Amino acid sequence: MTVGNGALPLSRFKVLDLTRVRAGPTCVRQLADWGADAIKIEAPPGPEGDEGLGGPRLGSDFQNLHRNKRAITLNLKDPEGVALFKRLVAGADVVVENYRPDVKFRLGIDYASLRPINRRLVYASISGYGEDGPYRERPGFDQIAQGMGGLMSITGLPGQGPVRAGIAVADMSAGLICAIGILIALLEREASGEGQWVQSSLLGAQIAMNDFQSARWTMSREIPPQAGNNHPTSVPTGVYATTDGHLNIAVAGQRIYERFCQALDAPELLSDPAFANGKLRSQNRDRLNAAIEGHTRTQSTAHWVGVMNEAGVPCGPIYRMDEVFADPQVKHLQLAAPAQHPTLGAIELVGQSLKMSRAQFSVRSTTPEQGAHTDEVLRGLGLDPAAIDGLRQRGVI
Repeated sequence: MTVGNGALPLSRFKVLDLTRVRAGPTCVRQLADWGADAIKIEAPPGPEGDEGLGGPRLGSDFQNLHRNKRAITLNLKDPEGVALFKRLVAGADVVVENYRPDVKFRLGIDYASLRPINRRLVYASISGYGEDGPYRERPGFDQIAQGMGGLMSITGLPGQGPVRAGIAVADMSAGLICAIGILIALLEREASGEGQWVQSSLLGAQIAMNDFQSARWTMSREIPPQAGNNHPTSVPTGVYATTDGHLNIAVAGQRIYERFCQALDAPELLSDPAFANGKLRSQNRDRLNAAIEGHTRTQSTAHWVGVMNEAGVPCGPIYRMDEVFADPQVKHLQLAAPAQHPTLGAIELVGQSLKMSRAQFSVRSTTPEQGAHTDEVLRGLGLDPAAIDGLRQRGVI
């Protein structure tokens, strides 16, 4: 089902998108998916027609990040380009950028420079390390933030050495946190009548996403170790072999442990004093895991998933990505969003995991070609075709 912007909750907001790569586009995608008029602003193509940052435009990553937007080109290194941008700012609600902190000041498009034009403007910045401080000028990169934020030290098997997560955790969480900040600022604006500067960083987001692992240090001065597939504090929780693969089992608390032992048909795990409570099970984790796997290896993954869930014990398969999207619950949640691309044809993007009772997400438009809406947006500022052609000839658009 295709839904117009006007039927969606953020349709009254205009967002100017200066972002590249992942953290910033992740933020703007949240706003665009729920109806905001997001205008993606890119530099005019260079003489060699390079694809720029973010990978191939027709690639899965770029298409997934930049759907539901309009696209214009604008040379912000040219005074005419900056002047046009400021005219857009006058009618915008939000600007989102993820340049290195110094760039926006050199271009003259920082928050302090734009605020006199539009006091209601919400200006959002995503950086590697924050807008000030000793690491302000360092370039941000997801894997570096994973390392500095502590995630890599707790990921992987004990003694294995640091391991990065399989997704861009810092990038994506910085983008999502920034989107939350923008929405907070827009709500606050309803009371104050003024916008403000919203800031998130890869480093700060990664530390926040560590959550209870970070709190183990801040509260108890405990340095979390690598635990592999074992849960760091809830035992037994981990990955166990079956006749045809592996499965996850999560046992938290004494009552679930008792149900688990019964479902596993392992009364010896209940009677063994070494496993009598959570503290003892944690101390004897390796021995307990070996005993559990002696049972799980006797049946298939599907068998144990059915038995454990029937008993009220959290359990699930470990899927490859193709199996993820074949799962009936994933299909029910519509997490593969169909779209029709003018060049690629029928495609599927990753849907929104957020559900609402009245507003319905859809891919209203696929990622546009570079500058596809430049003329349309500039006509909205009152420029006639001759003026637009002149800007194009001068390399401003």
